[in-house]
Amino acid sequence: MKALNLVPADVDIGFISKRKLFFVISALLLAASVALTLTKGLNFGIDFKGGILIEVRTEGPANIADMRGKLSTLGLGDISLQEFGEPTDVLIRIQRQPGGDAAQQEAVNAVKGALEENVQYRRTEFVGPQVSAELLEDGIMAVSLAMLAILVYIWFRFEWQFGVGAVMALVHDVTTTIGIFALLGFEFNLSTVAAVLTIAGYSINDTVVVYDRVRENLRKYKTMPLAELLNLSINNTLSRTLITSLTTLLALAALFFLGGEVIRDFSFAMIWGVVVGTYSSICIAVPLLLYFGLDDKARGGLAGDDEDEAQAQPDAP
Repeated sequence: MKALNLVPADVDIGFISKRKLFFVISALLLAASVALTLTKGLNFGIDFKGGILIEVRTEGPANIADMRGKLSTLGLGDISLQEFGEPTDVLIRIQRQPGGDAAQQEAVNAVKGALEENVQYRRTEFVGPQVSAELLEDGIMAVSLAMLAILVYIWFRFEWQFGVGAVMALVHDVTTTIGIFALLGFEFNLSTVAAVLTIAGYSINDTVVVYDRVRENLRKYKTMPLAELLNLSINNTLSRTLITSLTTLLALAALFFLGGEVIRDFSFAMIWGVVVGTYSSICIAVPLLLYFGLDDKARGGLAGDDEDEAQAQPDAP
């Protein structure tokens, strides 16, 4: 049975020769992401800023404008309403009220009193400021430790140059994901943190596949110029990388369009992460190896038999 290839086996795209263009694009993306995060900020969900979350269902299509008008007279501070999946489902977010649990319950009772009796209350959640602060700290810690663990893993599996390149690509992916959430104003919550960690795992898997081919080619073509060797390695694995990304995107697209509002932000983060992770594995992680002295260190340190480069042929993806 013939293997599926999205690109010809002898493809030769000059990724390395275009590395400066890729670096400029990535630098602009990173700068924009940092600027948006610092100026516009993230739309933190109840998980991270505390407050009250109420999910309701109406008998017919919800009149959000009418509901907002009724709730705005309650004096509860910042209240936001949004359609939540079906036209009958509405998600109500209320800022945390001064006082303890009794004050939060009074706010919920006030909301119930203001809305129609035929409204069904599907869930009510309270998140206090201390818990939300701890969740935010834990989320930052989880992402940081994951990236540190990835650095150590790549360092031991390959060489330190590979570890640094992989982590720089991961920082690129995580930062731009946060930036796109700041730009679009999507809610940033614990699900988003889970998506960021998943993106890190996916991206490093893509990067390791290309790095493995780089290591094989370093053994095989010991006199080939490093830029040419890196470009060969990317093209060797290009079909596999694209097939993996496209099949993953098909599943994520189904989740995004059919999975409902609950996981929509998570699905969007994953879609963006797969796209930017594939880009960074090809256009960032590998070209960076040119600047880390890999040609002098890794070629001499890697074991392997000398081969006749004139007769050796690149492996198919």
